[in-house]
Amino acid sequence: MSKILIVDDEPGVRYSFRKLFSGNQYHLHEAQNADQALEMISTLKPDLVLLDIEMPGKSGIDALQEIKQIEPFLPVIIMTAYGSGDRVIKAMKYGAYEYIEKPFDIPRLISLVEEALKSTLRETDETIVLDNHHQKRKKQPTETTIVGESPAIKEVFKLIGRVAASDATILILGESGTGKELVANAIHRYSDRASKPFLAVNCAAIPENLLETELFGHEKGAFTGADRQKSGRFEEANGGTLFLDEIGDMSFALQAKILRVLQEGTFEKVGSTKSQSVDVRVIAATNRNLENDVSQKSFREDLYYRLKVVTITLPPLRIRSEDIPLLSKHFLVKHAREARASNISIHPDAMEAMQQYAWPGNIRELENCIKRCLILAKGNIITKELITKEFQTEMITPGKHDLRIDAYLTKPMTKSEGEIYRLVVEEVEKDLLQWALRETNGNRAQAARMLGISRVMLHERIEKYRNFLQ
Repeated sequence: MSKILIVDDEPGVRYSFRKLFSGNQYHLHEAQNADQALEMISTLKPDLVLLDIEMPGKSGIDALQEIKQIEPFLPVIIMTAYGSGDRVIKAMKYGAYEYIEKPFDIPRLISLVEEALKSTLRETDETIVLDNHHQKRKKQPTETTIVGESPAIKEVFKLIGRVAASDATILILGESGTGKELVANAIHRYSDRASKPFLAVNCAAIPENLLETELFGHEKGAFTGADRQKSGRFEEANGGTLFLDEIGDMSFALQAKILRVLQEGTFEKVGSTKSQSVDVRVIAATNRNLENDVSQKSFREDLYYRLKVVTITLPPLRIRSEDIPLLSKHFLVKHAREARASNISIHPDAMEAMQQYAWPGNIRELENCIKRCLILAKGNIITKELITKEFQTEMITPGKHDLRIDAYLTKPMTKSEGEIYRLVVEEVEKDLLQWALRETNGNRAQAARMLGISRVMLHERIEKYRNFLQ
């Protein structure tokens, strides 16, 4: 018979659990507060604890940390009526088995209890007990900057809590604008490295010939214009976390040097033969499909597997539309002073339209939309008409450069049997490259991002059509 300890200050909640789990399969025990629960755990040795966060006296989060010191392998399900991201991250960081909100989804609760009971592991002579020193962090942020309450984003909160205390390399995947840097920052702030630097480098925004010195630094005289020694981001982030955004746009040669740092913890500055040791946690991110890049030989397979020790995939905004009202309010507050707006709100019709829109630019697009609406709104309300007008502004189209297949078939080309497919694809590719380079004023990194290909692939295509593009 499984012993379950219910810890909640509300008698009605404890009564509900007695009714729900009555029978021969379970033996329920009750505690009204955290201190009482902690006294019972040492003698009762329960198989599962259901713990409320909000109770008079000691909080559930504090109790969870003490429970894990007493019984490291005891599964604890956290219960609360208030599911903020900060609470979810803390609960999962300090070892909660799962997190469930009130009012309970009964089938989900029953399933979760059964699942947790099956996972119960009692300490034996062969059990390895992990050091819980991460529970004594010097710095603890008051709140996370990631906004949302949807199931999709709460899964992300849970992963942040689970991985924060480790030093594992993290690969964050997701479309542009989904908040990859915010997640990387949250992982750092909830980690043991929180008092050390968090530095971010956008690998696609820095020209390829400068990215190496940006990351590793250079010696005086290493190249023309290097009039002094320069520290790189790896050296500056020593002891902390380095976030490599858009790592899929990094050149093949530089990928090899990143792999060496990850494997050996050493690097050389540009122009130096002396190796330096560094202790840096690397979190990488990309909106590209790295598996495809590996298969196309534009991204190193060994680096790919070294990066994805743990993978966090961020949901696009279109599948977490229930978070749009909360995000919108957050951005209204954030940008109201900048726009010199006060007491401004979003009309319900406008909010409904926002929740139905696909947001191809994700959270970044939503924030920019709110910023513009704050400036352009007439009166103190953002209307549906203004919002839908902004949707049109956000839509990215090639403008006059409409790509129509029949236009290419009328071009003068040798239409030999079996050659039409190749010739049309090449013509489309040439026009796409020309359009992308024109739209970005020749910035290859931006052009590659716009087309959804790596900088390596873009460079190869430009070389292929060099005569045409000149």
